[in-house]
Amino acid sequence: MAIRKDHELPAVTAKGWRYHHMGIPTDHHMPGEKYIKHLKMFVSGFETSPYGVEWMRFEEGCPISKLVRTVPHVAFVVDNIEIEIVGKQLLDEISEPSEGVRVAMIVENGAPIELLEFNNKL
Repeated sequence: MAIRKDHELPAVTAKGWRYHHMGIPTDHHMPGEKYIKHLKMFVSGFETSPYGVEWMRFEEGCPISKLVRTVPHVAFVVDNIEIEIVGKQLLDEISEPSEGVRVAMIVENGAPIELLEFNNKL
């Protein structure tokens, strides 16, 4: 394993992964929350944050893994999820939380990482 120097970008950026957002779990009600019924969660901040910070608050019975509900995650856009998950530890199956969006959650050194694939035809 190569050791990254302070001035170098993470290796996945060389593979074409593009930063999308950072998800931060919270127990607090946040301004502008939107409810996602099928996931039993509230999200806020993504649309207005210039840094892609998204706050996530979860209801009892939320089907999302405990790791994602308790540990912040970083999300990257990838061109092909199937290729990018090879050899990675998956938290759950690839899901489609909304039309034209596919998501895979992987684990890297105990931290959740979200991979997003967008259908560019939308």
